[in-house]
Amino acid sequence: MSIDMGKTGTAGQAPGTEEPPDAGVCAPAPGDRHRLTALQGLAALSLDAMASVAYGPESIVLVLAAAGAYGLGFTLPVTLAIAALLAVLVASYRQVIAAFPDGGGSYAVAKRHLGRRTSLVAAASLILDYVLNVAVSVTAGVAALTSAFPALYGERVWICLGILVLVTGVNLRGVVESANAFLVPTAVFVGSILAVVVVGLFRDAPVSTASATGHASALGDGATTVGALLLLKAFAAGCSALTGVEAVANAVPSFRAPAARRAQRTEVALGALLGVMLIGLSILIGRFHLQPVEGVTVLAQLADASFGHNAAFYVVQFATMVLLALAANTSFGGLPVLMSLLARDNHLPHVFALKADRQVHRHGVIWLALVSALLLVFSGGDTNTLVPLFAIGVLIGFTICQVGMVRHWYGERPRGWQAKAALNGFGALLTGVSAVVVTATKFTEGAWLIVLALPLLVLGFEKVHRAYTEIGERLELGRIPQPPQRSRSVVVVPVSGLSRLTSQALTAARSLGDEVLAVTVTHPAPEDRQATEALRRDWELWKPGVELTELSSETRSLGRPLSAYVRRLTQAYPEAQVTVLIPETEPAHLWQRLLQNQRGSVVAHAVRRDTDAVICRLRFRITADGR
Repeated sequence: MSIDMGKTGTAGQAPGTEEPPDAGVCAPAPGDRHRLTALQGLAALSLDAMASVAYGPESIVLVLAAAGAYGLGFTLPVTLAIAALLAVLVASYRQVIAAFPDGGGSYAVAKRHLGRRTSLVAAASLILDYVLNVAVSVTAGVAALTSAFPALYGERVWICLGILVLVTGVNLRGVVESANAFLVPTAVFVGSILAVVVVGLFRDAPVSTASATGHASALGDGATTVGALLLLKAFAAGCSALTGVEAVANAVPSFRAPAARRAQRTEVALGALLGVMLIGLSILIGRFHLQPVEGVTVLAQLADASFGHNAAFYVVQFATMVLLALAANTSFGGLPVLMSLLARDNHLPHVFALKADRQVHRHGVIWLALVSALLLVFSGGDTNTLVPLFAIGVLIGFTICQVGMVRHWYGERPRGWQAKAALNGFGALLTGVSAVVVTATKFTEGAWLIVLALPLLVLGFEKVHRAYTEIGERLELGRIPQPPQRSRSVVVVPVSGLSRLTSQALTAARSLGDEVLAVTVTHPAPEDRQATEALRRDWELWKPGVELTELSSETRSLGRPLSAYVRRLTQAYPEAQVTVLIPETEPAHLWQRLLQNQRGSVVAHAVRRDTDAVICRLRFRITADGR
C-alpha cells in the first residue's frame, strides 16, 4: 500500500492565458465515454442552479412584501442586480476554468493566489454548501409532492431518504449515466419555465388566480418608502438563486476532452438560461401584480396566471417537483471531485482520491449520501429547518474566488487585465456584502451552525495534513532510502487443527522465512484437553518438520497469548523480521462468511495492536465445484 504523500495533482495553464490548455485537443481520450459533453454537463451539474428559479424570486418577493405593494415594485430592479452579479460570476468562473482545468474552483484559485489556509476556508464553505444543497433540494422536492398529496406528509422523511438512495445509486453508476437520466427532467423544467415567461408576456392580466384563492396574504402593511437595508436583504435572499453556478468549475475533470472548453460552454449556457428565467419571472411578477400568499409558491401563481388552472399548470408543478428533488445531483457531480483534490493535497484521507471503473469518486459519493441522510433525519424532512443554513457557504466561496482572481490578474497582467480585475473586484464586493448580510440576518435562525462548522472543518483539514506530514517524515518520503538488506526471517503460523489449510500455510511459511514456528493456544479446561492431546498426537504422526509450540490461556483468550508470544520473539531476535502468517478459508458464497468463527481477524487485530510484526493473511479459496 502506498501513501503518495507528495502528490498534489494540480496542473494548470500558463497564467493569464485566455484559452484552456486543451482547447486544441480533438482526439478522444481513454475513458471519455464515462465523461460529460457540454449538454450532459448541464443536466449533471446545473440542476441546483436551474431549480433555484423555483425559490430565488420567491425569496426576493417575501422580503420586499414587508413593505407592502410598494415594496414589491422593486422586485425587477433587485433581480436585475442579481442577474448582473450572475453575469460577473459566469465570466469569472469561465476564466477560472481556463486557468484551473484540474477543477477545484475557488479552492484551486485560493490555493495558488491566497495561501493554503484561505483555500481551506473556501473548500470548507463549498463542502457545507454542497451537503446542504442535497438536503434542501430533496426536502423541497418532497414538499412539492406532499403539497399535492397531503396524505404523504407523515412519510416525508422516508420519501426523502428514498429519493436520496435513488440519486446516490445513479451517481455510483457514473457521472454520464446520471446526466443521461436527468437530461429529460431538466429539459422539461427549462421548457416549462420559458413557456410560462413567453405566454405570460402576451397576457394583459392573469388567466387564473385559482391557486392563490382562499390563502392568506403574506403582504405587509402599505409603505411609501423602501430602505436600503430592505433592498440589501432582498438582494441577499435572492442570491440563493446563484447556488450551483460554481459546480461546473469544480468538476472540470468530469468533462470530455477538450474538458476546459466544454466546461466553459456549459458555464455560459447555464448563466444564460438562469438569467433569462430569473428576469422573465420577475417581469411577470410585476406585470400580474402578484402578491405572496401562504401555502402557494410564487412559481405556482405565475404558472396559474400564464396558463390557467389546467393540465399545463400541473406539468409545471410536476416538473418543478422532480427537478427540485433531483437538484441534489449537482452536489454529487461537484463535491467528490473537490474532495479528491483535497485528498491529493493531503487534507482529506487519500481514499477520496480513488476512482472506480466508471470514473466515479465512489467514496466521496457515499460519504456525501451518508451525511445528507443524517441531515434529512435531523431536520425531519422539513425544508424550513435547513434553508437558513443555505447559500452562506457558496457566497463565501464566491468571494474568495473573486479576490483570488483579482490577485491572479494583478500578478500576471495580460492584455486588458485592469478591466478583468475590476470586474472580479466588483463581484467580490457584492458577494462579500451578501455573505455578511445573509449570515447576520439568519444567524439566530440557524446560520450560527455554519459559523461554527466552518472553522471546525478547516481544523479537521489541518489535522489530517499534519498526520500525513508526520507519516511522510517517518517514511522519509522524497529521500533516497538505504539499499535493501537481507535479514533473518521468522514466520509464526497459528494452528488450531490439522487440515489441508494447515499444510498450505506451513508450505507458504517455509518459502517465506528462514525459520517457521507453529503455535497453538490451549486451554486447561477438561473439555479442551482431549482436543489438545489429539492435536499433539496427530502432529507427531504427521511430522511436518516444524515444531509445534503450545501456549496455555487460562481465560480462553486467543489474541493476547499469541501477541505476547510474538512480542517475546521480537525481543529475543531484535535483528530478525517476524511475520505472522494467518491461514483462513474464503467460502464460495458471500453468505457463508457468516458461518466463519473470525479467529483470523481476532489474531490479526491483537498482533497489529501489540506488536510491530508483519501480518500476512493466507486465504484458502473454497470453490463452488469443490476443487
